[in-house]
Amino acid sequence: MKRILITGALGQIGSELTGKLREQYGADHVVATDIRKNESEAAQAGPFEILDVTDGEKMLEIAKKYQVDTVIHMAALLSATAEANPVFAWNLNMGGLMNALETARELDGKFFTPSSIGAFGPTTPKDQTPQDTIQRPTTMYGVNKVAGELLSDYYYHKFGVDTRGLRFPGLISYVAPPGGGTTDYAVEIYYEAIKNGQYTSYIDKGTYMDMMYMPDALNAIVNLLEADPSKLKHRNSFNVTAMSFDPEQIAAEIKKHIPQFQMSYQVDPIRQKIADSWPNSIDASAATEEWGFKAEYDLAKMTTDMLDKLKVKLQPVQE
Repeated sequence: MKRILITGALGQIGSELTGKLREQYGADHVVATDIRKNESEAAQAGPFEILDVTDGEKMLEIAKKYQVDTVIHMAALLSATAEANPVFAWNLNMGGLMNALETARELDGKFFTPSSIGAFGPTTPKDQTPQDTIQRPTTMYGVNKVAGELLSDYYYHKFGVDTRGLRFPGLISYVAPPGGGTTDYAVEIYYEAIKNGQYTSYIDKGTYMDMMYMPDALNAIVNLLEADPSKLKHRNSFNVTAMSFDPEQIAAEIKKHIPQFQMSYQVDPIRQKIADSWPNSIDASAATEEWGFKAEYDLAKMTTDMLDKLKVKLQPVQE
């Protein structure tokens, strides 16, 4: 990878991935794009272009301008938001993906886009969900992700595009705010624990979902992109995971640091239904075997780091 284009660079993953890639490959070699520009480091610390991913001509124009050889497509509408506006979600998620794939094909470049545990559904095996298994999601977001996995495979087999992807679990980060996903409670809870000492969970007790701390997710993207292509049997949508927990377990871990923390429940039926359709735990052995995937953070280590980082981040708010 010499010059990288990132769509959705100001989103939850993109904002941190942009910084990591600029550190690794040089600021001038990573072009960040998004539909808007803000004052964040991702927008200011290197090349940035305004881009609506449904505009394929503009995407290709930007990629050619910077002589891009790798396209990382992160722009998407997330699960709960997509369910509220399914037609818009289809047009954005699938139209943007097709444009990004076409851009990579035109430039004979490498391509990455994330999939999700949302690509699974209620008939998927719930525990230790295999790499290759039934995928019949019941959400528009999930349908988009399955279609995206198949489309990326198609571009590899039909056109020889070096496509790669990961099925991410819920991602937890102290940097970017939650973006409308079903698993975002596991981010919000840390903010509320520090600011208010309490949290009202919209996900019910006993609801297990796979999760991953953002540093592990970023490392997984880079390691997969750098992996030897001859060893990739699956190529797209590798299962990856770091931990699986329910709201009570994350609350108990927070209480070790903030003993007075209290959690209550006000279940959101839409997001709860989505969560209930997803796996309890994921089998990531294919990623481990094919390109050496390994997560460093478990729930305890992540909680310590999240609380330490957020106390610093939120200090001005507390004063």
